[in-house]
Amino acid sequence: METSMKTNRRLGKGLTYTVLILGSIVMIFPFVWMVLTCFKTQAESMAIPPQILPSHWGLENFVTALQSLPFVNLYINTALLIVLRVICAVVFSSMAGYAFAKLNFPCKNLLFSIVLVQMMLPSQIFITPQYLMLARMGQTNTIFALVFPGIVSAFGTFFLRQTYLGIPNEIAEAAYLDGCTKWQTFTKVMFPLTGSSCAALAIFTAVFAYSDLMWPLICNTDLNMMTLSAGLSTLNGQYSTNFPVLMAGSLLAMIPMVVLYLLFQKQFIQGIAMTGGK
Repeated sequence: METSMKTNRRLGKGLTYTVLILGSIVMIFPFVWMVLTCFKTQAESMAIPPQILPSHWGLENFVTALQSLPFVNLYINTALLIVLRVICAVVFSSMAGYAFAKLNFPCKNLLFSIVLVQMMLPSQIFITPQYLMLARMGQTNTIFALVFPGIVSAFGTFFLRQTYLGIPNEIAEAAYLDGCTKWQTFTKVMFPLTGSSCAALAIFTAVFAYSDLMWPLICNTDLNMMTLSAGLSTLNGQYSTNFPVLMAGSLLAMIPMVVLYLLFQKQFIQGIAMTGGK
């Protein structure tokens, strides 16, 4: 009986490892194919049957990508987009979430219902009014245009409201008794208790901002004011696309985010894990 149980455990563990290995191969294969395509010629990238390895390992496609796009400007614009959106999301969502969770004011439930409705609606329906607002302010082709839709985050407001609801009211009441105003209670007592949630929100916001394509492509038509994702899309031709150059540019665009993930891997995993429970 004991021998049979050990055998079943080994079989179950072996099956689990096999499934995980196969899943890892499926997930990593597109990245490996992209790296290999960076070193191929245009003909090799479109060969049928597919040619896995390039015949010549050179950096010509990377040189062409760097000459085709102003990568320095694209890196700077993307970095500013991520930093400013993260700051806006954390600051404004923290204040709004605290207000909805701990303060009483007129139409509180109605306003929060509007936040929930905005979170449930697809973001694409807001593109036209947002662009018209920017155009009337004369702020197209600017960094402000990139940040504009992320100044207020409905998801961040909801997420941090749930965090503040999990903090006992007695903590705020004790601060009041010690002479703190509502603003001091928020900034000095309540906000520091949401560090983990704010870190998770910052991670999600940074990832979404980095991968955002539609809005940066619409609000900024000047190539020097685009982000990495929008700039790479300009390498797609109308009738044909140089896929090796496109893959080389994509690899160059991935490097900053991969480096950040390697540097802050622990915080990234903790931020993802803590959203699954209290």
